[in-house]
Amino acid sequence: MSFEELDHTADYLFRCRGRSPEELFSESARAMFSIMFENNDATGDACVTKEIEVESDSLSNLLIDFLSELLFVAEVDCLVLSGVKPRITGNSLKAEVTGEPFVLEKHGGGTEIKGISRSGVEIEKISEDDGIYYQAEIIFDV
Repeated sequence: MSFEELDHTADYLFRCRGRSPEELFSESARAMFSIMFENNDATGDACVTKEIEVESDSLSNLLIDFLSELLFVAEVDCLVLSGVKPRITGNSLKAEVTGEPFVLEKHGGGTEIKGISRSGVEIEKISEDDGIYYQAEIIFDV
């Protein structure tokens, strides 16, 4: 679907959209990866796949916790994450995440993200002429 950067005074603010909650979560992850790495295409023999699981008390908090877990995995394992396939059931999520080890010459320097702001994150279900969308505005603290 899509994500777009919006104006914000100090951090990064993105509006992310998807035709399903899963697509919204994937696009939100892509938005975060676009901040973290100049090039996040994982190709070749170095590709790594991980499974992550997250539970929360609401869909909005699940999104924040999911992004926080991806941030943790990327930093601790020194991975450039490039693909996410989430499966959401209620307030639980399982996702297959793909990436590769970080190499400065290939991936370039991006911006370090300190965390995902819990302030104001709300998932909206929007009906438009071409269908239903799920949308969220997310602040990435840098």
